[in-house]
Amino acid sequence: MTPETIAPDSTAVRVALWRAVHALHDQAPHVFDDRVGLRLAAPEDGWRDRPDMDPRSTAPMRAGIVSRARFVEDLLAEQAERGVDQYVVLGAGLDTFAQRRPELAARFTVFEVDQPGPQAWKRQRLSELGFDIPPWLRLVPVDFEVDAWWQRLLEAGFDPARPALVASTGVSMYLTREANIATLRQLSALAPGSALVTTFLLPLELVDADEQVMRGFAEEGARRSGTPFISFFRPEEMVRLAEDAGFAATRHVSAAELTGRYFADRTDGLRPAESEQILIATT
Repeated sequence: MTPETIAPDSTAVRVALWRAVHALHDQAPHVFDDRVGLRLAAPEDGWRDRPDMDPRSTAPMRAGIVSRARFVEDLLAEQAERGVDQYVVLGAGLDTFAQRRPELAARFTVFEVDQPGPQAWKRQRLSELGFDIPPWLRLVPVDFEVDAWWQRLLEAGFDPARPALVASTGVSMYLTREANIATLRQLSALAPGSALVTTFLLPLELVDADEQVMRGFAEEGARRSGTPFISFFRPEEMVRLAEDAGFAATRHVSAAELTGRYFADRTDGLRPAESEQILIATT
């Protein structure tokens, strides 16, 4: 049975639109150029006038979104050179890696894991826009409330005996602490040479006053849409949880490191928010 198409939630759409605002508004060079997500989302006329799209007030969050995306795709390129040929996107949303960078993507079997309804919607939109679903791109529908996502991944052709890169960005805050730990344990059993790159939100008291205001708006919006933020981690805690789960090595990537990598030479003041941090864990 074909899943009923359900439009992606407002958070997934907002991420796609912020990526587009960076390409359309922020000065070059762009950290990340994604206009395909805008075509997928097809927002209503006047979307750039929405308060949550204001280029100035949303700049730190927008910078965080584009820098984490750039970081993951830079890591993908490195992994491809090492011979890794499986890439899993947990909570894929409106990710457009396969459409924007087909030459790199085709070096992997790409597994996009997401809820059935929004993923069916995305499949339909890709078709409407003239994008094929190549054999190396597997859309893996998972109802996370009733399905075992790992089993669905195996059924889609994932080979646990071969190394893989798994990306989970903008997801951990919506999961319980227990679900986050279970995911770490599952992924720590991947084949040697595999890596997980995941984002996590700092507790509110660890960010400055201006950012606390932005976080407050973001958290209120998430609550209103029925997807509240429920999990927050200190960097040393996230590292310890990954080590306790069984990963051989871990590394915390701070917002300051992303600034040094991608924003150091910019003159427009664009910098990522401190709230979201990155963990890389390898098997």
